[in-house]
Amino acid sequence: MKGKTSIPVNLYFAIPFAVWVIVGGVLYTVAGSEVLFRFINTNHTATLDTAMYAITHLGEASVVIPLLLFPFVFSQFRNRQYFIAAIASNIVPMLVSQGLKSLFNAPRPLSVFRDAGWVHHPEHWPWLYERSFPSGHSEGAFALFCFLSLILPQGKRVWGLVFFIMALLVCYSRVYLAAHFFEDVYVGSIIGTVVCSGCYYIVRRRQQQG
Repeated sequence: MKGKTSIPVNLYFAIPFAVWVIVGGVLYTVAGSEVLFRFINTNHTATLDTAMYAITHLGEASVVIPLLLFPFVFSQFRNRQYFIAAIASNIVPMLVSQGLKSLFNAPRPLSVFRDAGWVHHPEHWPWLYERSFPSGHSEGAFALFCFLSLILPQGKRVWGLVFFIMALLVCYSRVYLAAHFFEDVYVGSIIGTVVCSGCYYIVRRRQQQG
C-alpha cells in the first residue's frame, strides 16, 4: 500500500507568506488602494529606479524559464518527474492569472491617474494602461520562488526565506514602477503561491501513486 502524500510546504517560505497575506490585507483595508500606491510610487530615487527595473524582470518568462531549467544541472532533478512538476506548478498559475486579466481588464495606475502630475514613471519604462488585475509578474515570481522553495533539499530549506523576499520585491517593483495597484500584486502573489502549491501537491501525489 502506498503511503499518504503530505501537503508540500517549506515553512521558511510559507510563514512569511502567511504574514504577508494578513498584513497586506489589513493595509489594504485600512489605507486603501490610492494611498498605498502613492506611498510606494512617490518614494523614489535614481538608485531605486535602477534596482526596481532590474528586480521586476524576475517575474518574466525570460527569467522564470532559465531558473526552472537550472536544477537540471543536478542529477536528482534530471528526470520526467521534475519536468512535469515544474511545468504544472508554473504554467497553471499563469493561465489563472491571464484568464482573470482578460475577465476584469482593469485599468492600470497610468490610466486612472492619467493627468496627475505626482505619478512617478521612470524613464525608458513602458507606458501601460490596461489589464492591471491581477499582476502577472507578481504571480509569476511567487509561483517560481514558491516552487523552488518546495524542491529545496532539507539542509537548504532556509533559502525559502530568501526566495520569499525576492518574490515580494517583485511585487513592490510593480507598484513602484506604476505598473500596478497594491491589490493587483497582492492577489497575484496569492494566486502564484496557492495554485503552485496545489499543482505541486497533485503532481507529486499522482507520481507517488504510480
